[in-house]
Amino acid sequence: MEHADLDATIDRLVEHMPLDELMLQRLKKRRLALRDRISRLEIALDPKEPA
Repeated sequence: MEHADLDATIDRLVEHMPLDELMLQRLKKRRLALRDRISRLEIALDPKEPA
């Protein structure tokens, strides 16, 4: 949910002028960190190797 919220916030920021580049960069970095965290959790829950 937080990832979707960040997507929506980033989309709204891009539409408005003047663009706050620093805030946009921070939000994108946070979104990427969340995406990485989600990927790690998915891998931990579904390992590819047999136990």
